[in-house]
Amino acid sequence: MTRFRIIILALAALLGGIASPARADEGTVTIQFFKAGWVIGGSFGSGVLNFHGQMYGLSVGGLSYGFTFGGSQTSLHGRVRNIRRASDVEGVYGAGSAGAAIVRGAQAIVLTNQKGAILELTGRQTGLIVNLDLSGLALTIK
Repeated sequence: MTRFRIIILALAALLGGIASPARADEGTVTIQFFKAGWVIGGSFGSGVLNFHGQMYGLSVGGLSYGFTFGGSQTSLHGRVRNIRRASDVEGVYGAGSAGAAIVRGAQAIVLTNQKGAILELTGRQTGLIVNLDLSGLALTIK
């Protein structure tokens, strides 16, 4: 009976290891985008995802609504966490935001998409823009 229990426990441990979800991974992201608006704003740009030694081109787009006027260029870089494959970075990242940039301003942002990917980005914003709005940033792989 003891051998039977050992075999059952060993089999359960083996199957438990096979059935467990794969551990999420991370990569690096660099994006540049332009934002302009008067109440309703828009942003567009591009970027690169480096994941498992592969480079993936990214398209960046978005809309905002609220107290927004002006225009700016933003360059961000950082990491994306909680992804299992490159396509997990795709999606809409939403956030309420408040800020102002006149000529130059530092940016730091943490966003999550519907797949659970977490962007942790820092960078610079240049231009003349004042905003207090609800924004959505969409990333897609080219």
